[in-house]
Amino acid sequence: MTIRTTPWPPSVPCWADLSTPDVDAARAFYASVVGWEFQDTDEEFGGYTIATVGDAAAAGVGPAQPGAPTAWTTYIASDDADKTAEAVAENGGTVIVPPGDVGPLGRMFIAADPTGAAFGVWQAGIHIGAGITNEPGGMTWEDLRTSEPDAARAFYEAVFGYHYQAVDGAPGDYTTFHLPGDEAPLGGIGGMFGAEGAPPHWLVYFAVADADAAIAAAERGGGTVVSPLFETPYGRMAGIADPAGALFFVNENTGQPQPER
Repeated sequence: MTIRTTPWPPSVPCWADLSTPDVDAARAFYASVVGWEFQDTDEEFGGYTIATVGDAAAAGVGPAQPGAPTAWTTYIASDDADKTAEAVAENGGTVIVPPGDVGPLGRMFIAADPTGAAFGVWQAGIHIGAGITNEPGGMTWEDLRTSEPDAARAFYEAVFGYHYQAVDGAPGDYTTFHLPGDEAPLGGIGGMFGAEGAPPHWLVYFAVADADAAIAAAERGGGTVVSPLFETPYGRMAGIADPAGALFFVNENTGQPQPER
């Protein structure tokens, strides 16, 4: 099991959380689909709850603020959230929620890249982000879907230092992104893949032991399969919208090992 107990290196996607109108319903849904248990946080954190696999934090679920969309947010690690926020603004992005402390857990902000895709940045305190990855229940991949992938790549290169590689068999505008000097892919950036008309967005993929069982549980729980099960070199994947409409993917790894973060 890929367990981490120290902060993620800067520029690595390190956490994901769900903003939803009904936290209790979301907990029940994801418990059956992904296999999570949940730990409540202190009242000062407004009903935010931590999804866990064993003792390891996997993701967060919290109440959506009035007017905010129901969606998953991908967070990228930083060792200086304030400096990263400045880089976001200097390179054409928009800081939506300015940097602020989340008690002793860490410091964060929410931003949008120049193409409109929202993401978060996390500077670890006592909470490092995801404690489990690439195993059932853990994050295993992230994709940016945007109508302007070249502009997005330029932005993330300037802010986070990414470099890119084309993927054999993928559409021409899809690339993986990597840390400087490191060939291990962290996720992908590409076009809308048939979702034209939707706003640009980040997608998070969670590993599951059995994709068919996860899909069946999602449909029983009121979710919708929006991208039917398909085979990839990294396993069997499907896109699911939860009952409140938040989109995520599940991945049953039957192929190559997932790249280590």
